[in-house]
Amino acid sequence: MIFASSTAASSGGMGSMSMIILMVALIALMYFMMIRPQKKEQKRMQAMLSALEIGDAVVTNSGFYGVVIDITEEDVIVEFGNNKNCRIPMRKAAIAQVEKPEEAAAVTEKDTKPTDTKKK
Repeated sequence: MIFASSTAASSGGMGSMSMIILMVALIALMYFMMIRPQKKEQKRMQAMLSALEIGDAVVTNSGFYGVVIDITEEDVIVEFGNNKNCRIPMRKAAIAQVEKPEEAAAVTEKDTKPTDTKKK
């Protein structure tokens, strides 16, 4: 009887140690799968918004395409529409993507190049 109770107590200690190791492993996994990518995305967004300049084409979180015409510390004024008469002030956080004018010119240049479609 005494021997049986001492082995049960020692196996209970090993069980709690393995439970602690499992919890630490799960927390580390959660950090690398969730928290770290979020921090990387926040840094990328912050860098994108700090590099924002007048004349950049932007896409807002709501899906509107426009051109930045003025920038303040936290806000931007974006011009929407073909006739350029719709100017809306909005927070920088409402911008989802930024496309520099040079990038847009490179993409249109690439699209307009004739391709050789002759078959031999």
